[in-house]
This record gives sequence, C-alpha cells and structure tokens, in this order.
Amino acid sequence: MESPIATGTLASAYIKAKLNVLASGYGSEIIWQKTLRIEELTETDLLRECSWVILSSGMRESVVRKKFPAIGEAFFDWVSAQEIVSHRDHCVRSALLHFRNELKIEAIAQSAQITYTKGFEALRDEIANDPIAALQQFPYIGPATSHHIAKNIGLAFAKPDRHLSRLAALSGYERPSDLCCAISEYIGDPVSVVDIVLWRFATLHQDYLTAFLRAEQEDA
Repeated sequence: MESPIATGTLASAYIKAKLNVLASGYGSEIIWQKTLRIEELTETDLLRECSWVILSSGMRESVVRKKFPAIGEAFFDWVSAQEIVSHRDHCVRSALLHFRNELKIEAIAQSAQITYTKGFEALRDEIANDPIAALQQFPYIGPATSHHIAKNIGLAFAKPDRHLSRLAALSGYERPSDLCCAISEYIGDPVSVVDIVLWRFATLHQDYLTAFLRAEQEDA
C-alpha cells in the first residue's frame, strides 16, 4: 500500500465530496448523524438501527430503504421490545409479507428478545462500555456490522464497508477508520460524519474512486 496522501490534500477532496453530497439533497443525513448521542439512545433507536443493519447486510441501501417502513410497521415501529416479544409470531409473519428473508426477519425478532431479556438500560450500559463486543451479541451482527450500528447510535466509529474500504486504500490508508480519523482531526467533523459523507458520495457516483481521486489530484 502506498503512503497516505497529504492530509491537507485529502481534506480538500473531502470538502468537495461533502459539497457534492449537500448539493444532491442529502444534508439531512449529515445533520442526523451529527446530532446523534449515545447518552440519548432509546430502546426504539436501538431496535430500529439494529434492524436496519441486519436487513442491509449484503443488500443495496436503496432496496432496504423502500421496504423499511412496512417492516417497521410489522414490528410496531420498534416502540417496545416487550411488545415485539409478546407478539413475535405476528410480527414475523407480517414482516415476511414485505421482506422474504426469514433468517433476517427472525434475527430482528431475536434482537428484540435479547433487548427485553437483558433490559434496555443494562444493554445500553454494555454498549457504552464496550460497543463492538456488546453489539455482536445480536444475530447477524459481526465485526464489520457492529461498527455500522455503533456509528448509527452516536458513537465515534466508521463502518468498514466496501465503499469506504476502497476509498481508504485509494488514499493510502489500511482501514476506513484511519482515513476517517485523519480527515476528522484535520477538518473537525466527527468521524461518523466523515463516514456518512464519503459513503453517500460513493453511492451517488458509479465512478466514485475516479471522482474522489480527481478531487485529490486537483489539490495535490
């Protein structure tokens, strides 16, 4: 792997990517990510974000986004783990009408069971103390996807998905977290915000590696 490019050059490319994301109408995503706080996490937040990541594993974000409202309705809009556990069969059957992956739908139901059994407050403390290990107790959640949930509930993590991994390698970094931390320290945006900007930029451009590299070269 090549040496990382100059941080100032990388930061300029990031700013151009962020402006592109804003111009494309995704400012609300950045605001949402920036305002998340683990201290303000609710049971509904945890159930929803865990379900989102379970469904997103190996699937296009646009597909999950279209189906997610109906799946949420099937699970009582994630309002209560106890409610889901009490009506588990009904929730699963209803969700399968909209998303025909029984393993993933059952994983969502099991996540509610874990939350109910442990108690949300105790579970939130576990996550705050050791987020990556604690989040992997949920089904379908592994080393990579645990970073995704952690980011989505207000923790300073970057997810090692394929888009960010490719951008990191392009910029001379071994891991997406290293890339996002370097930009964060230089610019001041939280690591999680850097993540969502780079990820959204990648989804907006089929040739996102070329587009990002061009922005880097213009400022080199």
